[in-house]
Amino acid sequence: MSETRKVVAVPSNAPGGLEASPSAHFGHCDVYTLAVVDNGVVSDVRVVPNAGHEHGNCLAPVQTLAGMGVNALIAGGMGMRPLAGLNEAGVTVYHSTGLPTVEAVLRAFAEGKLSAFGTDNLCRGHCGRH
Repeated sequence: MSETRKVVAVPSNAPGGLEASPSAHFGHCDVYTLAVVDNGVVSDVRVVPNAGHEHGNCLAPVQTLAGMGVNALIAGGMGMRPLAGLNEAGVTVYHSTGLPTVEAVLRAFAEGKLSAFGTDNLCRGHCGRH
């Protein structure tokens, strides 16, 4: 895999895909829209269901996505445990900055316009559930 090639996941509202709106919270999204971004080109878009997780098992979605080869994730919000789990799994996390569609999020990522997800982006009981 080239250094510029990334398998990117975007937590999305149903039905997912490029026209869907990004979900406000990583673990509570309806689906994940996955795409390959290589040299600024978005391809191989697919939608995978969020199998959900039991309260306290925030790492289940992390393990699922890492197992699918995801190495970048773009989220609007998440808790500290999933962020740490993603980082430990080698998944770089970016902040989606309130863009209206998954396509806009992926385009901003492909153009290098998204910042790293920092602790100031963590949910502290105020992230939406959809």
